[in-house]
Amino acid sequence: MGAGWVAGVTRARSMAVGRLGPDAARELAASATLTEALRALANTRYRKVSETEAEAAVAGRAVSAALLWQLRVLAGWQPRAGVAALRRLAAGFEIANTRDHLRALAGEPRPAPYRLGALATAWPRLARTSDARGVRAVLTASPWGDPGGASAAGVLTGMRLSAAAGVVADLPQAARWAAGDTALLLARESYLLDRPPTGRAAGYAGRILGRSAVQAVSYDDFRARLPSAARWALKDTGRPADLWRAEARWWAAVERDGLEMLHKADFGVTPVVGAVAVLSADAWRLRAALLAAAHEGRAREAFDDLLE
Repeated sequence: MGAGWVAGVTRARSMAVGRLGPDAARELAASATLTEALRALANTRYRKVSETEAEAAVAGRAVSAALLWQLRVLAGWQPRAGVAALRRLAAGFEIANTRDHLRALAGEPRPAPYRLGALATAWPRLARTSDARGVRAVLTASPWGDPGGASAAGVLTGMRLSAAAGVVADLPQAARWAAGDTALLLARESYLLDRPPTGRAAGYAGRILGRSAVQAVSYDDFRARLPSAARWALKDTGRPADLWRAEARWWAAVERDGLEMLHKADFGVTPVVGAVAVLSADAWRLRAALLAAAHEGRAREAFDDLLE
């Protein structure tokens, strides 16, 4: 146990204590308007979100940016191993930046990229690419590896599967979450969107779920072939149309596990992983609450379903 871990874990626990939690999220979801919900955030750690435009997509992105800032602050307190763990767990932000960059290359408008700082893996080089082929080349030469395709959908799916494989390999504390998330991703891509991963992307998925599951010919067959480490994520999800409920249950499980990790007595990476889980779940729930408020109560029932 080094001084770096003592400081890093202490900071992680203190940051997790400041989360909004489910009760506050329910109150926000019940707001008459999104403007009212945003005003209620003024005295919370999401106070910058309260200053954003009263538009659901803008507010949701501001919540994500606030989470990223928390993770960057947390990384500043960690020893090298803690920073590496945070970089693994924050990979979704680099994926989001890459998605927006690919859209811009296709002539679509894009928001300002997330500022990743020490949590970046290849973003500075990705940001300088001028076409999808260049994006794939940079990824292939980086720790991300070849995503397995040059289309936007192929690149992003490959990145998500690469990130999950990295978590399984390097962070056993979060391996169960990564396996469950991979099951959700493949179920959505293969059986809702009809674009199953191929090539290297399928290889990443196979490392996590096994080749048999990746090669399944139907949704029911896929569920039956999943290893126990991933099968839990699709429990009671009998059809692909219900995957949104499965995602909500995935987040609930991540938060429960994270809270348990935070209460462990050791000073090491486990409580830090737990803090990331708790903070990330809190941000996910807040985005859902703001979306419900934006619909002026009409989505309240759906929000309550998410928290069952």
